[in-house]
Amino acid sequence: MMSSLKKFIVPVCLVLFAHQIAIGQTFTRSELPTPLVIPWEITYGPDNYLWITEFGGKISRVDPINGTKEIIYEAPDYYNGSPLESLGACSNPGIGTGTLGLALHPDFTNPDSAFIYFVYSYNQGTLAEPQTRFKIKRVKWDAISHTAIEAVDLVVDLPTSYDHLGGRLLLVEQNGVPYIFLSIGDHGLSETNSPDCYLDQSLNPNVQAQNPDTQNGKIHRFCLDGSNPIDNPIPNNSFYTRGHRNPQGLMYNPSMGLIYSIEHGDRTDDELNVLYKGMNYGWKYVRGYHDDHNMPDEAAFIENYSPDPRIENDSLVEAFYAWCNVPLNPSADNADWCTVAPSDGIYYGSTAIPTWHNSLLVVTLKDGVDTDMEMYQFKLGYDGKLVPSTLDHPNPQRYFGEDQHLNGRLRDLCISPDGKSIYLINNGGAPTSKITVYTLDEGSVSPFPINTDNCVQLSPNPSPDYISLIGFDDLINVSSLEISGVNGETCPVKKISNSLIDISFLSAGTYFLTITHQEGVCTLRFVKR
Repeated sequence: MMSSLKKFIVPVCLVLFAHQIAIGQTFTRSELPTPLVIPWEITYGPDNYLWITEFGGKISRVDPINGTKEIIYEAPDYYNGSPLESLGACSNPGIGTGTLGLALHPDFTNPDSAFIYFVYSYNQGTLAEPQTRFKIKRVKWDAISHTAIEAVDLVVDLPTSYDHLGGRLLLVEQNGVPYIFLSIGDHGLSETNSPDCYLDQSLNPNVQAQNPDTQNGKIHRFCLDGSNPIDNPIPNNSFYTRGHRNPQGLMYNPSMGLIYSIEHGDRTDDELNVLYKGMNYGWKYVRGYHDDHNMPDEAAFIENYSPDPRIENDSLVEAFYAWCNVPLNPSADNADWCTVAPSDGIYYGSTAIPTWHNSLLVVTLKDGVDTDMEMYQFKLGYDGKLVPSTLDHPNPQRYFGEDQHLNGRLRDLCISPDGKSIYLINNGGAPTSKITVYTLDEGSVSPFPINTDNCVQLSPNPSPDYISLIGFDDLINVSSLEISGVNGETCPVKKISNSLIDISFLSAGTYFLTITHQEGVCTLRFVKR
């Protein structure tokens, strides 16, 4: 059963028909009594269970209500590295290992496609001459016997090194075809923080982040069988984007069809990036925004950028958002640096917390002088860009930082299907690794969603039978309409015409109409009498 209940009050403001109304948004904090060992990924599965990766090549399945855990698979060839593989210089770091990202097949509830994909380290060599590598493995789940009935290696011989491993997995459909996305870090040891690790910096793996023919410092895209898609930027190459430092997070915005990476900077410029096929995100010659002039020679590299002739429309892409976009802090104490160490995130599309609708939620690892181990909420406009930040309404907003020494280093998060519970996992930074839950208190937020521009007006509202969509014909390329209830359940849309929908079949209550069109997504509240 849950314990350690605590109220967490967040002051927020809500825009309603161009008027601002102050409301109190409260959560109850609890912890599931689930023992965890170095967890790295948490996913809320369509079977209504939490799926988690843990140390030792383990996949665990956890009941989100009572915290009961079962280990459903443990990789027999998991390998945690060998002292023989240590660098032998500076701090003598060991080889990078672990159990990292996990993703579920989009049609997971279908017994024929109940596949779990995850990443872990193994030994490609021998005990006398070890060669630690990473692999992507596919495990099939039998929901009847509660066992893994088959395990297949999909991608092997993925590189590792001494730092900046990346390791996040994401399964996304593009044009109706599902793909596996994998982030791999630059594998370098910072020459700023550890200048003696590579006396010749040409030997530092991070110099290869720009090179499409190496795997480190890249986001990769694979077919579900582990092969390289024929329409990747370079034939027979898994690289999808390049120029990344330590991309520990990947998230998908289905309303815009966008994939984002979340990555650590080097003392400055942690980044959120929107991933565009084939593009270059600059590391290690460009950090954060292109016009901040924080790094020596950054402007010259941008001005003189030479595209790779093998990559269609190759160009540099500026960070979507950069934390800590300032010059390097000379302090040797990383607590002084303003970087937040972002780990992973998720797109929040629910209307359960209206001010979070159409947001990116990102968790962080660092307790510093000016940073907390907490969650950031990035509010998006319906053009896909960040809503401008103001003194009264900062964007991003920060949550749960006051509980950081209870919650620890936040490695990942997931959201319940009704949008009301946030599940967080940590490894380190607290007495134990755990699953922390923040559950929205009933009645603590207004049911009204944020009003948006470039949308329609609903009339009459409330209504017993029909609602007119005033201005619907002015919207460009409407791709979908969806009605959802206050608990997130969806209902069919019965259109009589472009400007009239039938709501007579709905039960009395509050609903939301979401319209997706070329210029974005808008959600409006209506009441069925």
